[in-house]
Amino acid sequence: MKLPLVLAITGASGVVYGQRLLECLLRAGEEVHLTISDSARQVFWHECRLKIELEKFELAALIPNAEKLAGNVHYHYYKDWFTPIASGSFRTRGMVVCPCSGGTLSGIANAGSSNLIHRAADVHLKERRKLVLVTRETPLSLIQIENMRAVTLAGAVVLPASPGFYHGVESVAQLVDFVVARVLDQLEVANDLIDRWGGN
Repeated sequence: MKLPLVLAITGASGVVYGQRLLECLLRAGEEVHLTISDSARQVFWHECRLKIELEKFELAALIPNAEKLAGNVHYHYYKDWFTPIASGSFRTRGMVVCPCSGGTLSGIANAGSSNLIHRAADVHLKERRKLVLVTRETPLSLIQIENMRAVTLAGAVVLPASPGFYHGVESVAQLVDFVVARVLDQLEVANDLIDRWGGN
């Protein structure tokens, strides 16, 4: 049986990356455990005009026509410590924080565990499971660089949201898909979102 994946969406600019990643995971038939920070809720409204209710979450508010997708979503409130993803005994294939804010990066790098997102990431590190952090800040302070170094040494993959332009970009959606494709590759989820370098 295929193990589930964990997706956390935090309050960095670019929440559309997390939204699109969730959609692609569901289209691929994946089981996803989803958590969203309060800052991400605010960014969803500011950048996408999407109103997300965190305590009474409805997937349709984030992914229209989600009922037609093959996958399955389990939502967890970001302050709920009594969810499966807070424990290493709950088995997963990996976790992605997309996008990953500087504050979330710091919380993970320093094992702060001040919310469920930090705790779930800490679980993935201690259990030696895949953890992908899709950072988006630019430029980077020395503190952020040191935090990236710390999580990399602990076993995480830092995957900045830095889209490529070599595949014939004609829309913002294609730039989003470039980053999402790289995340899916890290999770070993088959996808054809982009034309790959050297491909036909």
